[in-house]
Amino acid sequence: MKLYVRILLGVLCAGLVLAMPFVLSAPNMLGEVKWQLLDEMEEEGFLRYLLPRAYAEAEEEESAYALPVDFSAGMEPNPALFTENGYEDASIRVQMETREEDGVIWRIAWVQISSPTQLRTAIAGKKVTSNANALVKSMAEKNNAIVALNGDYYSNDPNKTTFEYRMGEKVRAKTNQKKDILIIDQNGDFHIVLAQAKKDQQAALDAVAQEYEIINAFTFGPALVKDGECLTISKDYGYNPNGREPRSAIGQLDHLSYVMVIAEGRGESKGVTHQELANFMADLNCQSAFNLDGGGSATLVYHGDYYNTLGGSPRTMSDMIYFATAVPPEAWKE
Repeated sequence: MKLYVRILLGVLCAGLVLAMPFVLSAPNMLGEVKWQLLDEMEEEGFLRYLLPRAYAEAEEEESAYALPVDFSAGMEPNPALFTENGYEDASIRVQMETREEDGVIWRIAWVQISSPTQLRTAIAGKKVTSNANALVKSMAEKNNAIVALNGDYYSNDPNKTTFEYRMGEKVRAKTNQKKDILIIDQNGDFHIVLAQAKKDQQAALDAVAQEYEIINAFTFGPALVKDGECLTISKDYGYNPNGREPRSAIGQLDHLSYVMVIAEGRGESKGVTHQELANFMADLNCQSAFNLDGGGSATLVYHGDYYNTLGGSPRTMSDMIYFATAVPPEAWKE
């Protein structure tokens, strides 16, 4: 940053510091206006200059636990930190939950991470172009996953018209007018691109790619929640939208805060429609949520074992989404 810009910012920040106690405590300023002012200051970067130490410490804490963006496994988790209901160390917190509502058994994993690199994908083969499949449980064990969810089975048909990335590597980058797309960027944030005319969907994909680095992308859906709003699912969307099936979904709650969900559907649980799944994810306060491969593929693995009842033999998959610790084992091994 040029010197004169730094001087100007310094003057502005000094003025803001002197004025803030009067402005923010003014009796005629409504609470919403105060917070809007603070939000605008943060968006413009002023708070970063007013509170440089706090920002530096936050960035240092996040970067301290970064993993490589590739297909290497996460760090080995400390087995002593696993409980029946969760896992927590300095880089990650996982809380497992089971609910039963209206005849449906829900399996839920709440996840908070320190670095976006801890949200990872794994593939069954050695290359993203491979057609290999493996059990989610096997992939989870191989990659030191604390908790893992099935992906979208991208290699089931390598000629699919899909937009697929895994750990920064492009698998395919095609549009699909009938399918929604989930993109996860370098910050771990979700972007929903809805099914639409080819040129419009391509423009939406290009807009995301121009502003963000694409780390992972999935073409399956439907999208369930977008910008905090529960979506109305089309009765014509694929994957038996109105049938009561086992379903799997992933949602983003906040920055580096996520939820993985399985709705069981074969056995004691009656399964859910896409709309019921969307309603449930919205009720969990997801800002974005996306349906993944369901039916026999719906699999949630925690601490190396199945967390949901599969209702049959486990199905092999080409890929999975998982969360890993970034604390090196040297920190806890004697």
